[in-house]
Amino acid sequence: MNRVEGVIFDWAGTTVDFGCFAPVNVFVEIFKNAGIDVTMEEARGPMGMLKIDHIREMLSMPRISELWKEKYGRPFNEQDVENLYAKFEPALMASLADYTNPIPGVLETVEALRKLELKIGSTTGYTATMMDVVVPQALKNGYEPDYYVTPDDTNGVGRPYPYMIFRNMEQLKLSAPWKVIKVGDTIADIQEGVNAGVWSVGVVIGSSEMGLSLDEYKASAQADQEAIIDKTARRFKEKGADFTIRTIRELPELIETISNQISEGKRPHSIQH
Repeated sequence: MNRVEGVIFDWAGTTVDFGCFAPVNVFVEIFKNAGIDVTMEEARGPMGMLKIDHIREMLSMPRISELWKEKYGRPFNEQDVENLYAKFEPALMASLADYTNPIPGVLETVEALRKLELKIGSTTGYTATMMDVVVPQALKNGYEPDYYVTPDDTNGVGRPYPYMIFRNMEQLKLSAPWKVIKVGDTIADIQEGVNAGVWSVGVVIGSSEMGLSLDEYKASAQADQEAIIDKTARRFKEKGADFTIRTIRELPELIETISNQISEGKRPHSIQH
């Protein structure tokens, strides 16, 4: 059957937690407590990765790396990464339950996908312990995919590696990567989809890449909204996204488009937009 069989969503910034604020605030806080002021942009840069990898990536940024040397008289090392992560996890766990509200349009979209008899999987940069908080809370708020995979299920190897997608495909019995769509809100999500050989879709409004809260977005002038939407969509495309959508509500129509392309023999990353 030459059509889409399943969709694999990211969590924070894609289906819950508009703007992906739960982790970003904690990254800023733990670096500040270590005497290093990081920007929101720097904190968001590696978003979507396993969180200890995210910290390592931030410390590797030239500006932060230099600040670390100035502060501590030496380059950062793996012990510093582990020490920061030891502060990160409990701080995130303390606030995580407050960031599990479904993003507007998600519940209706999931219902539409189920009517199309599509399987709904998910991947995340959160650990299994973090998801033990997020999953039941999201369920209370009405959101539940068929399956979720964390980097703990793939030997600690998260994005941009494709293994979490493959684990979803195995569990949900999805027959080929080119019949699967990955939907996410970060560059790491896009790269995960590209590396897995599935259709890679970036969702713009509410994304970590866009970086605005719902209130900030609503308060922006329309011209400013359009400018940041265009900029975010371009970034996703530059990193290999097959398609971008403004909101999750556009997904059912896009699925129909992709199914038509599959039936014409087209495959992910082979078409120019």
